[in-house]
Order: sequence, then C-alpha cells, then structure tokens
Amino acid sequence: MKKIKINQAFIRLFTLIILSGAAFSFTAKFGLDSYSIYLNDQLLLKQWVNQPLNLRVLPLRTAKDTDQLRIRYNHCTIKNGAGTNRSVALQDAKGNIIKKWEFADATGSDLNMTIAVKELLKLEKTHANQELNLVYTARELPKGEMLSMLQF
Repeated sequence: MKKIKINQAFIRLFTLIILSGAAFSFTAKFGLDSYSIYLNDQLLLKQWVNQPLNLRVLPLRTAKDTDQLRIRYNHCTIKNGAGTNRSVALQDAKGNIIKKWEFADATGSDLNMTIAVKELLKLEKTHANQELNLVYTARELPKGEMLSMLQF
C-alpha cells in the first residue's frame, strides 16, 4: 500500500514538472528595447527605454559637417534586434515632423541607421531656438520612441 502512495506522489510531481516546462516554453522573452547613438565611432548615448528623458540630450556643438550620426535600435523581442520599416524623424516640440529618414531593413549584423550631421546642422539653422527631437519608428514600434533631444 505504501508503494502505491509513493508512486502516485512521484507521478504527480513529474506531471507538475512537465506542465510547468510546457507553460514556460510559450512565454515571450522579457527585456527592454535599447539603443545607442554614435558620432562617427564615439559613443554619445546608450539608453534603455525605461531611463529618464532628461538624460537623452545629444551634444552636437563640436560636430563637423563631415561627421555621421549612427543610431542602433535593438528590439528585445526580435531575434536579430532590428526592426522593419525603420525610420528616424526630426520633430519639433509640438510633434510636427521636420525631416524623416527611412532605412532599409537590416541584413546581417549591421543594424545601424546613419544620418549625415550636415543635414542636422542645416535643419537646426532653419529651426533656430526650437526644441528638436529625434524619434524612431518601426513596424514593431508604430507609435515611436523619442531617442534624444538635440543640443547645438
């Protein structure tokens, strides 16, 4: 009689383990989207989306016309990290789009989106004394994510 009770306890435990494993195998990956912004090869900003907005100011005062701004956005739930139908827009404080750059879907390990600093400096001159923001959008993030404010 005791042998039957031990076997039943073992079967219940084994069933619980199997069901738990099956339940956790179908859950989504948890994590946070992140991005980094480089001026040429120099890291200016590395953020996770839950960090405070006041830290997201790009200092471009020393940037030259020949410099390149490289943005790399990693989606936490996508295998290679890159979104599809990616774009970066320069917006004013009211959310009006001043300029939008669209990028091809990333292939391989290069997830960078590159913007010529010359274009940003030109737009900054025509929109002086305005707060300008870089906003990333993708099919996976249609509402967009404010990446940074620009500081010239």
